[in-house]
Amino acid sequence: MATTTGIELKKSNIVAQKESKTLKGMLASADIKKRFDDILGKKSAGFISSVISVASNNKLLAKADPATIIGAAAQAATLDLPINQNLGFAYIIPYGDKAQFQLGYKGYIQLAQRSGQYKDFGAKTVYEGEIEYENRLLDKFKFGERTSDKVIGYFAYFTLINGFEKYLFVSIEDMQKHAKKYSKNYKGGTDTWGLTDFNTMAEKTVLKRLLSKFGPLSIETTAAALAIQNDGGVIRMDKDGNFDAEFDGETIDADFNEFDTSNTPTAVEDGTLIDAETGEVLTDEQ
Repeated sequence: MATTTGIELKKSNIVAQKESKTLKGMLASADIKKRFDDILGKKSAGFISSVISVASNNKLLAKADPATIIGAAAQAATLDLPINQNLGFAYIIPYGDKAQFQLGYKGYIQLAQRSGQYKDFGAKTVYEGEIEYENRLLDKFKFGERTSDKVIGYFAYFTLINGFEKYLFVSIEDMQKHAKKYSKNYKGGTDTWGLTDFNTMAEKTVLKRLLSKFGPLSIETTAAALAIQNDGGVIRMDKDGNFDAEFDGETIDADFNEFDTSNTPTAVEDGTLIDAETGEVLTDEQ
């Protein structure tokens, strides 16, 4: 009869300890699974699989501290937002050997819509002649007719059901500075991706900036409020499911970078297919 030797048992324990410190091993721990179960309920298993998928499909994230990947994912889970990088709701961004949580512009839109307080909101590319300041200090504007095809900036606005309005204008020069600072792809001007792509990304940025600074958002719990507060930070989740946040540097603006927008299901290590839009596990019947 074959017996397990002390050396074999020791090797097995070492392997188990190493696996417990990996992303997959940590996500398999009872405490962390329970934390996600408490947040997401029945959607927990699919969301955890999507975390593994996101990390395994990004070489830099694969090298990041698993505790920070899980912490970032948990912030998105608290807000009930998918973390598929292609969708723009929430991102897990590699930053050195750590991962950062970043709320995308679609995430801000989703939280704004959930609040039920908006009559209208949006963002537009502004052409010469269409806008000028009436009072810059009070953000009061005069609106006119377009006089040329020259882009001068980007404009975001919202109107609440109670009548409150807020506007934000960012000049094209300031938006170019933002792109140079926070985009991996951007090299200068507006021709790098084509003017249309630059304008689209700039509209996302100005709307996100307006909603994040001035807009009422649906934050139903203390945990959700903390997730908003932790936007752009490194959040670790320990083995007991507790959070620790830090802000130790700048990162890219995920909304101002190009991602593959394909919604093709992705597979995690065990071959399980994950719906790119919802993070749910797909069965053969689906």
